Amino acid sequence: MVGRRSLLVGGAALAVSRQALAWEPARPVQLTVGFAPGGGADLAARAIGEAANRFFPTPLVVINRPGAGGAIAAQALAGMAPDGLNLLVGGGSESTSLPAFRDLPYDPKTAFRAIIRLTRQPLLIVAKRGGRFTDIRAAVEAAKADPGAISHASSGAGSIYHAVFVLLQEKAGVEFLHVPFSGGAPSLQALMSNTIELAVLAPEEMAGLTQAGEVVPLAVASAERIQGFPNVPTLRECGWDVVVENMKGLCAPAGLSDEIYASLHDRFHRGMRSPAWNTFLERTGAMDGYLDGPGFQAAMDSVLDALREAVRRSPAARSG
Repeated sequence: MVGRRSLLVGGAALAVSRQALAWEPARPVQLTVGFAPGGGADLAARAIGEAANRFFPTPLVVINRPGAGGAIAAQALAGMAPDGLNLLVGGGSESTSLPAFRDLPYDPKTAFRAIIRLTRQPLLIVAKRGGRFTDIRAAVEAAKADPGAISHASSGAGSIYHAVFVLLQEKAGVEFLHVPFSGGAPSLQALMSNTIELAVLAPEEMAGLTQAGEVVPLAVASAERIQGFPNVPTLRECGWDVVVENMKGLCAPAGLSDEIYASLHDRFHRGMRSPAWNTFLERTGAMDGYLDGPGFQAAMDSVLDALREAVRRSPAARSG
């Protein structure tokens, strides 16, 4: 009886797997990245393309369409046919922060069908060694005493890096001075030259200077402390309910069928269990962020909703 039950269960699982793979792409599947080659989104796209390629009958091709914080690529994908052949590498600024700051020609909640979340990228608030601040509470107290005087850098107005401070301001009831730059590297340069006092950065952007003791991490915007920085508290631990991570995953234009969704999800999920994907995570310091499509969409919506509410309560953040 036990053997027969095992066979039945195994047969059911095999049937589900075959059903998920029923759809076959007839042409190469394009993974569109809204940022230039070499950035976090581009690296994740190329890594999952390499890891999952053997599970597809046609090649996976990465296309870069940089501009407007990823919004140009997102707009282009939103207007394409939901045939499974054109996917957006989403989950970052184009999905979770830009729509809170400005009107866009697509709705990130309805223009796409999320397929799978690939990575979670923690974000840290940092200061320069020898500066005024060695913990985040002191920086918040200083901003409270002198509104708009404590400067912080971001990777651009409306970016996910900017979102960390917008939410912190709203939760802590303070005002910082936002100084936008074109990316993490220019932000770090401004910090090291004493142009600004605080910055938001990803671990890999400051790894060398952190190890050398030149950059001091004050807080992490994840829900829990992160590997590599076990002594750095979360913003939640410090008393402010702020959780923001730079997620990366794959989305298709809205209207994608259940059959195509299941096939794409299954193939990419297999890729995430491969040695090539684990090597990518170890090399870059990104965290495996697997969620299925509905879970990924809910995670994006949660960040966007919180940020929209913060911007609504503080209109000055929209122009910052």
